[in-house]
Amino acid sequence: MYTHNPNITLPENPDTIVWKYLDLSKFLDLLLAKKLFMSRSDKFEDQYEGTFSEPTFEEIKRLSDNNPEFLDFYKTHREKVVVSSWHINEYESFAMWQIFTQNSEGLAIQSTIGRLQKALEVEKNFKQYIGQVNYIDYKKEYIPFDDMFFPFLFKRKSFQYEREVRIVGDLSNQEIKINDGLKIDVDINQLIEKIYIHPKSENWYKKLVIELVDKLGFDFEIEKSDLESDILI
Repeated sequence: MYTHNPNITLPENPDTIVWKYLDLSKFLDLLLAKKLFMSRSDKFEDQYEGTFSEPTFEEIKRLSDNNPEFLDFYKTHREKVVVSSWHINEYESFAMWQIFTQNSEGLAIQSTIGRLQKALEVEKNFKQYIGQVNYIDYKKEYIPFDDMFFPFLFKRKSFQYEREVRIVGDLSNQEIKINDGLKIDVDINQLIEKIYIHPKSENWYKKLVIELVDKLGFDFEIEKSDLESDILI
């Protein structure tokens, strides 16, 4: 379930628009399972995921001089934290289409911060938190570690284009094994406000998505992206 954490920064407006770009297979898995996949934090491509900046790491090393378990905990904690990434933007993003969909048969889910919060209410086994990612210089800037989620809400400035907001869960107290990630229960009708079809897709693909969504019992608004619409002159 969604749990508020006063230490985590989040846009104040619950109507702030967020997006998730994904391939058709992952989208269908979401609808069929009615579960949202959250990736284990140390499985992301960015090797710095869930780690600390240099100034913070130096302070942690000093604190762990007489307590080596303190540093060991931070190293292993990444294996118990799961993340679902979303993109904050009022409009769809050409760059996100390019990066997160492998071909023209991808799509984008449009939602809002408020919808994400409500969609998570059906999950009763695990708590989830939502926070906006901060982009900093890892060689110079400090990441606080007075909250266990902070390492997972900071990234290097090279990733600023992602404009990321994250659903984060900490399963440190759970006696379950996490391989690549974990699926959590979600209210699909709250999670998805609208679906956009890949801008380079053919008309048959849009019809296929509409038919599949209908057969699965959902009634989402589905549009084709207008990024490839005809020019006016």
